[in-house]
Amino acid sequence: MPEGPELHMAGSFVNRVCCGLVFSGSVEKSAVSKNMEVPFQCDAYIISAQSRGKEVKLTLTPVKQEEGSPSATDGEAGSPGPLDITFRFGMSGSFQLAAVEEIPKHAHLMFLTSGCPRQVLCFVDPRRFGSWAVNGSWQPDRGPCVLLEYEMFRQNVLSHLSDNAFNKPICEVLLNQRYFNGIGNYLRAEILHRLKVPPFERARTVLEASLHKEPTAELTLSKKVKVKLENPDILELCHLLPMEVINLGGKGYNSDRTDGSSAFAAWLRCYDVSGMQTLRDANGRTIWFQGSPGPMAPKGSRTPKAKSQRKTKLEEDKKHSVATEGLAAKKRKGKVEQQRSHAVPEDGPQRNAQNTEAAAGEQEDERPEQAQETRRRSERNRRKPGAKSLSMPENPAESGRRKTRAVKSRNK
Repeated sequence: MPEGPELHMAGSFVNRVCCGLVFSGSVEKSAVSKNMEVPFQCDAYIISAQSRGKEVKLTLTPVKQEEGSPSATDGEAGSPGPLDITFRFGMSGSFQLAAVEEIPKHAHLMFLTSGCPRQVLCFVDPRRFGSWAVNGSWQPDRGPCVLLEYEMFRQNVLSHLSDNAFNKPICEVLLNQRYFNGIGNYLRAEILHRLKVPPFERARTVLEASLHKEPTAELTLSKKVKVKLENPDILELCHLLPMEVINLGGKGYNSDRTDGSSAFAAWLRCYDVSGMQTLRDANGRTIWFQGSPGPMAPKGSRTPKAKSQRKTKLEEDKKHSVATEGLAAKKRKGKVEQQRSHAVPEDGPQRNAQNTEAAAGEQEDERPEQAQETRRRSERNRRKPGAKSLSMPENPAESGRRKTRAVKSRNK
């Protein structure tokens, strides 16, 4: 699932590829998407993006064309005002820019450029768990972003440690977007693993240590940064590790592990790494860890039989290779049969018919000979002393009468 770093990189991607592009017309939605229509149509507008935690907001701003250069309008007569669309990526959402003739298969919201060649900015979501809201703002129940609002994020967590939410295991609290907006499954595993914190330790117990680490006003900024990098606490890692993912380049976490994900796979130390342990938390999410799970681990829980995604990917590639070879073999067989059918001479059907009739005649001639041979074999068997007869078995009543006559003759 895309997390804070992936959403941040998606917003940066939109700003980079849409720089200098002018869009026009209406916003098109796919027929299969159950999300709302976007009631926006404009002859010329530009797109910009910003991210916050696990959300990305696109702003459509109408422009007026003057001597080939676009300039923003302020809702002039006959033109719409700026429109915000807030996206949540679900399990597989992303943005892609493509030619109109090469729109991705799972594109569910499309923004078309003006001029030639025409391009389209698409919101692509193969699994369709993503969503968007027109005129939507950031969700009010989400806390400050761990990436862009670190100080606010830290203060928000430490000032609410008395809340009942922090009675739960730390692995579950890290997914609570009210306090950890931008942290997801792979980030929580990496954060806890690098601090050697058991995933099922009480959250309040783990986070109270950060209360005693608040820097004093006497420290200079450079010293604060040095302390943060050399000995980070859990809240600092919630900011530092997402920044590391962004600095890796590429797309960060990718469910199919393609498009430059090798650097990300090498960066992972715990999540989806061979040899690590796994358990399911109270929400059914799998947590990867090493060592003791902690005192709040679910009783009687079993390690789910979840295959490594890298291993699954190799198995899928192998199946695809086998299927491809089988398809190629079928094609070769079809070509051979087609060549054979073309090689049949003109009198082939007649010759086949003649052969069929001749074979039928031979079979009819053989039937009487086979019957005679069977009769001769039966006759020879009857003549042999002690040989079992091949005739039909004798009637039981007749056999009984014959035995009675034999007994009376002996008595006489």
